[in-house]
Amino acid sequence: MARTQMQFDTTPERIFEVLSDPRSYGDWVVGSKEIRFWDPDFPAQGSAFHHTFLIGLVPVKDHTTVVEVDAPRYLLLRARARPTGIAHVALRLEPRNGKTQVTIEEWPVDGVAAKLHNRIQDKLIALRNVESLRRLKRLAEQPT
Repeated sequence: MARTQMQFDTTPERIFEVLSDPRSYGDWVVGSKEIRFWDPDFPAQGSAFHHTFLIGLVPVKDHTTVVEVDAPRYLLLRARARPTGIAHVALRLEPRNGKTQVTIEEWPVDGVAAKLHNRIQDKLIALRNVESLRRLKRLAEQPT
């Protein structure tokens, strides 16, 4: 499992507000090119958004579904990325002295990525998620 943490200078409620807007995933998730459409009740359990991401220069269309939600502290997503597979992505938001510790954990659950899962893959995912959290931090800390 790849695990990445970062401290944000804002509240869990503000960060969850960003996470609740499916359009934001195109801005903060590394590799995401476009959010095409989404369920109006996102991020309710079972709701989804449909995205396009790039594998190299090739655009791939797929979707991400909410598996579990405990606003504003926790969001578990099932991210499909065919042909590479399916991953679970957990976002935990923990308040700490007026700031928030954000943890993102990601692990493959199906497909080629799950069959070939290894520590090198986890390190690469963690590196990507450092940049994703940096982008999410920028969005969440913007004045509303």
